[in-house]
Amino acid sequence: MNNFNNILCVVTTGEVSKPTLERAISLAENNQAQLTVVGVMQPVAEGITMPDGARISTDLQTMMRTECLRALQTLTEPYQQRLRIQHEVLVGTGFLEIIRTVLRNGHDLLIKPAENPSFVDRLFGSDDMHLLRKCPCPVWLTQSEEKSNYRCILAAIDFNPGMPDTAERSLNQQILDLSSSLALSDFAALHLVHVWDAPGEATVRSWSNNPDEAATCYVEGERSRHERGFDRLCEELKSHLGTEVYEYLSPQLHLRRGAASTVIPETAKQLQADMVVMGTVARTGIAGLLIGNTAETILEQLRCAVLAIKPPGFISPVRSTE
Repeated sequence: MNNFNNILCVVTTGEVSKPTLERAISLAENNQAQLTVVGVMQPVAEGITMPDGARISTDLQTMMRTECLRALQTLTEPYQQRLRIQHEVLVGTGFLEIIRTVLRNGHDLLIKPAENPSFVDRLFGSDDMHLLRKCPCPVWLTQSEEKSNYRCILAAIDFNPGMPDTAERSLNQQILDLSSSLALSDFAALHLVHVWDAPGEATVRSWSNNPDEAATCYVEGERSRHERGFDRLCEELKSHLGTEVYEYLSPQLHLRRGAASTVIPETAKQLQADMVVMGTVARTGIAGLLIGNTAETILEQLRCAVLAIKPPGFISPVRSTE
């Protein structure tokens, strides 16, 4: 798997982050990539005083930052002989400082544990949703009990077979490339899912003298168009990987009718997927653009690791400096 050159791993100082850190270490080794491990802390409020009236906010902030850095170094110490790890402590609002670091240092992957997976109904907390919406590089959110190797990876492919789009094509190629590379490195089963629908079925029925026949013909035509598009993408993946590697990987295809917002989470649950790789649907080149509604709805329902990829040309609304 040689997709990343400059990985940013966000951790907390404790055992909960160890599986995520080990995954980041493995990625950095396999990709011969640079790895930076960061912790995030809130700023100390201005004007904090002690009983004797001495103002300590600046000194306290420095002490806390030093302690956090020391904890990061202790956490990564067992891995230091395997590769060189950089450390940094970010002070401020979590998602803002993380994205600013990505922008300043050109990181091409952000990996971190998902927020509060055991205490809230949705897996992804507010900082995570901000990162999924606004971070320009791929965001990998790990689950609470991250596995050292995934057994099942699900890649969600979205396309309009009647309206080819360069950005859409590039995004799908990146999804296929990353999901297949990870499946190969983890010896995992790879499942590709594409969700389609026939939105004009009711209209066709209402305008036809033979509603059932017309509707069946229309629905089958839509299914066939999406099947052909799906097959073309798989042929492109075979060409990219080579026939021998593709046949070894043997991705399983799932062409399912319905709404992507429900079908993809249901498929992930049925397959007991360890990770879902998907794109975030959005127009490109517009600063401040939020993640697409469908993608956000899917992400809120997943209970596994996620690798979310922005479309090409995405511009983060966050600036590298305040």
